[in-house]
Amino acid sequence: MAKPGYGKRSTPGQQPRSRDDFALLPTRERYVAGFVDHLPDGAAMSVKQLAKELPLYGQQAIGTALKTLSVAGHLRRVRCSVGAGDETRWVFRTFWSRTAHDNEWWNTYLATEDATRATAPTAPPQAPASPSLAAPAEAPAPAAVPLQRTPPEAAPDTTPAKAPAAAPAAPASPAAPAAPTAATTRLADLSPAYLALAELGRKDIRLALSADDCAALEPQAAAWFDRGVDADYLIAALTAGLPAQVDCPPRFVRRRLVDKIPPHRPAGHSSPGTSTPAPSPARRLLVECTDCGRPGQPEALPDGLCRPCRAAHSESRQATSLNPAEIAAVKAHMANLRDLLKAP
Repeated sequence: MAKPGYGKRSTPGQQPRSRDDFALLPTRERYVAGFVDHLPDGAAMSVKQLAKELPLYGQQAIGTALKTLSVAGHLRRVRCSVGAGDETRWVFRTFWSRTAHDNEWWNTYLATEDATRATAPTAPPQAPASPSLAAPAEAPAPAAVPLQRTPPEAAPDTTPAKAPAAAPAAPASPAAPAAPTAATTRLADLSPAYLALAELGRKDIRLALSADDCAALEPQAAAWFDRGVDADYLIAALTAGLPAQVDCPPRFVRRRLVDKIPPHRPAGHSSPGTSTPAPSPARRLLVECTDCGRPGQPEALPDGLCRPCRAAHSESRQATSLNPAEIAAVKAHMANLRDLLKAP
């Protein structure tokens, strides 16, 4: 399989293989196309890797052959961003078609969602990891057997008077969760404004408030929430630009709650600190120039080549297309030079 690079991806709608698939191509391009066509999906298709597998041609010849196959409509090289957040990276793929297609077909295909999904790299093989994780999960089952054997072994060492004393101690354990339940209920009754004020002291010790201070300032903080802001916005506004020393945190916070209260905002307008994640941008699929690797939209790279490379390719084709008369003149000139070398 291919390492991160130009992995092969076959396009749908190809005709069955035949001996005349690449009959109209030159010998070198026909040789390279036949080899690429038999590669499995995901195989490496970089110029360096193909040159290792095809000893008849070097890297420069392989690159020229791939450029010719791109112009003929057999392949397109693309790059696509995968991942999310800080782990976003570019993955390179080469779409291959045994059947040659024109630019309109390639533009339509690359614009579809199927092409975008095809460029996404396959997940790392984690299937073997699941059995290994399942083995530790089954470990508690045999561990329960020794736990059942310990009471008989420990019976000779324990006095009979302590055994009944341990029995009444067991009912005391269910009463332990009652305290967290009551504390959780009290926290649930607190308003977001109160919790935001209580969080100020953790963000900056200079604004540490007592419980009575938070209760007294709660109505003014609640007015901020009525105007469409959240706790993060309130805390950032109150802790921004603090002086070196705050003598009276409650008075300082009350003054800021009045002076920096935000304006009213529409109900449907989301605040900058909203916890709702923004929709992730759609993956962009960019076509690469087969010759120089310059990325762009499919419409901007007809034949899979950028404008400079396409102009250079056209000039090279015109230079190589010689008339029979010119070929005969070159042969006659070379024969004349050989005759002059043979003369005494």
